Amino acid sequence: MNALLMLLFATTGGLALSGIVANIYRLLARKPKSSPERVFYLSVMTLAGPSVLIDNATRSFRRKDCSSIAYLFAIGLTTYWSFALGWLLIVLQRHL
Repeated sequence: MNALLMLLFATTGGLALSGIVANIYRLLARKPKSSPERVFYLSVMTLAGPSVLIDNATRSFRRKDCSSIAYLFAIGLTTYWSFALGWLLIVLQRHL
Protein backbone atom coordinates (compact mmCIF):
# COMPACT_ATOMS: atom_id res chain seq x y z
CA MET A 1 0.00 0.00 0.00
CA ASN A 2 2.83 2.39 0.86
CA ALA A 3 4.51 1.74 -2.50
CA LEU A 4 1.26 2.48 -4.35
CA LEU A 5 0.85 5.75 -2.47
CA MET A 6 4.42 6.75 -3.31
CA LEU A 7 3.76 5.92 -6.97
CA LEU A 8 0.61 8.03 -7.05
CA PHE A 9 2.22 10.86 -5.07
CA ALA A 10 5.25 10.95 -7.38
CA THR A 11 3.07 10.92 -10.50
CA THR A 12 0.73 13.68 -9.33
CA GLY A 13 3.62 15.73 -7.96
CA GLY A 14 5.46 15.47 -11.27
CA LEU A 15 2.39 16.49 -13.24
CA ALA A 16 1.79 19.42 -10.88
CA LEU A 17 5.41 20.58 -11.28
CA SER A 18 5.05 20.23 -15.03
CA GLY A 19 1.88 22.32 -15.09
CA ILE A 20 3.38 25.05 -12.94
CA VAL A 21 6.52 25.31 -15.09
CA ALA A 22 4.52 25.22 -18.34
CA ASN A 23 2.17 27.99 -17.25
CA ILE A 24 4.95 30.22 -15.95
CA TYR A 25 6.85 29.75 -19.21
CA ARG A 26 3.74 30.57 -21.25
CA LEU A 27 3.20 33.75 -19.25
CA LEU A 28 6.77 35.05 -19.35
CA ALA A 29 8.43 33.81 -22.53
CA ARG A 30 8.05 34.33 -26.23
CA LYS A 31 8.82 31.95 -29.08
CA PRO A 32 12.55 31.14 -29.18
CA LYS A 33 14.34 32.94 -32.00
CA SER A 34 18.04 32.55 -31.24
CA SER A 35 20.12 29.51 -30.36
CA PRO A 36 20.44 30.33 -26.62
CA GLU A 37 16.69 30.90 -26.42
CA ARG A 38 16.13 27.53 -28.11
CA VAL A 39 18.40 25.79 -25.58
CA PHE A 40 16.49 27.46 -22.73
CA TYR A 41 13.18 26.41 -24.31
CA LEU A 42 14.31 22.79 -24.55
CA SER A 43 15.51 22.75 -20.95
CA VAL A 44 12.18 24.19 -19.76
CA MET A 45 10.30 21.61 -21.83
CA THR A 46 12.17 18.89 -19.96
CA LEU A 47 10.16 19.92 -16.90
CA ALA A 48 7.03 21.22 -18.63
CA GLY A 49 6.79 18.38 -21.15
CA PRO A 50 4.13 16.17 -19.53
CA SER A 51 1.66 19.03 -19.18
CA VAL A 52 2.29 20.30 -22.71
CA LEU A 53 2.11 16.78 -24.18
CA ILE A 54 -1.21 15.88 -22.56
CA ASP A 55 -2.66 19.29 -23.45
CA ASN A 56 -1.71 18.94 -27.13
CA ALA A 57 -2.79 15.29 -27.28
CA THR A 58 -6.18 16.03 -25.72
CA ARG A 59 -6.76 18.93 -28.09
CA SER A 60 -5.88 16.74 -31.10
CA PHE A 61 -8.05 13.87 -29.86
CA ARG A 62 -11.07 16.12 -29.40
CA ARG A 63 -10.65 17.46 -32.94
CA LYS A 64 -10.38 13.86 -34.18
CA ASP A 65 -6.85 14.55 -35.47
CA CYS A 66 -5.31 11.55 -33.72
CA SER A 67 -6.36 7.97 -33.08
CA SER A 68 -7.31 6.43 -29.76
CA ILE A 69 -4.08 4.41 -29.78
CA ALA A 70 -1.98 7.55 -30.23
CA TYR A 71 -3.91 9.29 -27.46
CA LEU A 72 -3.44 6.33 -25.09
CA PHE A 73 0.28 6.33 -25.93
CA ALA A 74 0.46 10.04 -25.06
CA ILE A 75 -1.34 9.38 -21.76
CA GLY A 76 1.10 6.57 -20.93
CA LEU A 77 4.13 8.66 -21.83
CA THR A 78 2.79 11.59 -19.80
CA THR A 79 2.20 9.33 -16.81
CA TYR A 80 5.69 7.87 -16.96
CA TRP A 81 7.34 11.27 -17.49
CA SER A 82 5.34 12.75 -14.60
CA PHE A 83 6.36 9.85 -12.38
CA ALA A 84 10.04 10.38 -13.24
CA LEU A 85 9.81 14.09 -12.42
CA GLY A 86 7.93 13.41 -9.20
CA TRP A 87 10.39 10.72 -8.14
CA LEU A 88 13.21 13.17 -8.77
CA LEU A 89 11.42 15.68 -6.52
CA ILE A 90 11.07 13.07 -3.77
CA VAL A 91 14.74 12.10 -4.00
CA LEU A 92 15.87 15.74 -3.94
CA GLN A 93 13.62 16.48 -0.96
CA ARG A 94 15.07 13.58 0.99
CA HIS A 95 18.61 14.87 0.46
CA LEU A 96 17.81 18.40 1.64
